[in-house]
Amino acid sequence: MRAFMIATAFALTAATASTAVANQSKEQDCSYQAEVVAAIQQARIDRVKEANVVEAIAATNPEWPEKYNNIVPVLAGPIYDVKRRDLKNTDLGAQWKTACIGS
Repeated sequence: MRAFMIATAFALTAATASTAVANQSKEQDCSYQAEVVAAIQQARIDRVKEANVVEAIAATNPEWPEKYNNIVPVLAGPIYDVKRRDLKNTDLGAQWKTACIGS
């Protein structure tokens, strides 16, 4: 019986730890994605042409891991479809992070 209780406690501890790591990883991933969205939004506000947004953002030496640069061209189109005046009063990065963490 004691062995069963120890095994159960170990399993619960392992499950809790892996869930915490997964949540931390997801939160970090969502933070990086939100930073990318915010950078694209700022480039749009700064009148950077959509064709030049990848290079313009890369020139700022962003702090996110390099793999996140791959989503810049994917997200640039929809963000560039939004009028600049609407982007000035909206925090797309915060909205993205909230939606990402909630999913």
